[in-house]
Amino acid sequence: MFVFSQRPLAALLASLTLFGCGGGSGGGQSLPPLSLQGGGGTPSGSGSGGSQGTDGQSGSGQGDTGGTGGSGGNVPSAALVARLGKPARVLIGLGSSPIDQMKSQDIHPDIVDTYLVGVGTGAWPTWNSPDGAYLTYTAQAIQAYGAIPMYTLYQMTANGEGNLSGINDTAFMNKYWAQVRLMYQLIADLRGPVLINLEPDFWGFVASQAPDRDATRMPAVVNNQPECAGLPNTAGGLGQCLVQMGRRIAPKALVGFPPAFWSGTPAEIGAQMRAVGAHQADFIVAQTSDRDAGCREVASPPDECKGRSGPFYWDASNKTSPNFHESQSQLSDYRAALGNGLPILWWQTPMGVPSDTPGGTDQHYRDNHVDYMLRNTQEYGDTHTFAIVFSPGGSHQTSIGTDGGQFARLSGQYLARGGAALK
Repeated sequence: MFVFSQRPLAALLASLTLFGCGGGSGGGQSLPPLSLQGGGGTPSGSGSGGSQGTDGQSGSGQGDTGGTGGSGGNVPSAALVARLGKPARVLIGLGSSPIDQMKSQDIHPDIVDTYLVGVGTGAWPTWNSPDGAYLTYTAQAIQAYGAIPMYTLYQMTANGEGNLSGINDTAFMNKYWAQVRLMYQLIADLRGPVLINLEPDFWGFVASQAPDRDATRMPAVVNNQPECAGLPNTAGGLGQCLVQMGRRIAPKALVGFPPAFWSGTPAEIGAQMRAVGAHQADFIVAQTSDRDAGCREVASPPDECKGRSGPFYWDASNKTSPNFHESQSQLSDYRAALGNGLPILWWQTPMGVPSDTPGGTDQHYRDNHVDYMLRNTQEYGDTHTFAIVFSPGGSHQTSIGTDGGQFARLSGQYLARGGAALK
């Protein structure tokens, strides 16, 4: 849980502070009081091998997700990176980090991720005036620093994580869709492309609560929106509408769906996500792990690190489980099941520092994702990754302000080597 204090736009302009997933540690934010829980509040941990399955091509109600913008699949990583106007290498991103802190450490990410949360009163459009100015401001600040803006749309937790009662409530969904439309309209007015991560965890909850895990059998309010008039009033249609509305309003918006790997095998999840139109998006969002491993290892972990069983620290030699090759294989299996050859963006990758001693202390818990992924980035490029975005998934996690300069050092070394080639 993270609570922010309200500050006017003038203060925002002075501080240039950007946050994702609740803010991490490193400065204030311009949001009204909000309780945000980071993505990944799931029954099981990530990085668990996964089983090889069939091609997972099932799913119905795909709808019209064409239009003038977006790739809609079959676009190699290199082509997507070219659309972003970035060098032909695996891109590196940050979330939940103040730009002033990036400047002080000479960190220059390719992508900066920011959350958009809430529906109605207190939601992200109200954080500054006029409605939605927060998005415009943050995007312009990110672009001025030479990075691509990325927005994580996290509105579906407005009624509580896992509470899906709102999706078939007309009043709630009219507010929801109005904010999605506003997001796309504001992006359409920006210069340059923008990446959008569509509703982390929500799709896993849909699968766990829909009859036979079939999103096309869960009612939702969709086709009262003019951009989505031909789509079914189901959770499947809801996902398709997120893509279709973006295609029609903001061609420069590139969208990706984050599968939840606690709702089945990679093949089963591929079928589930095809039903919501994820194969018609521009990329896959792969959540690496939203907490430092050490935060879950301590005897009395903070609330944001409770509720999962270990082991948590990944084996960098890739001999015992969990490990990095298992995670890569799981995503490759899912990508094959989803179809359409979408490139991958790894998201909310934890920022702890490696240690042989389990645990750690608040904002200094051990983890080895940054160390491994920035030293072995070519493994990710070889498996169709176009970007890796690092950020703390909660207020107790390690950030660039508490990592002893690890990210600045390793990202600088990565760039000095010329980066990892794209596939």
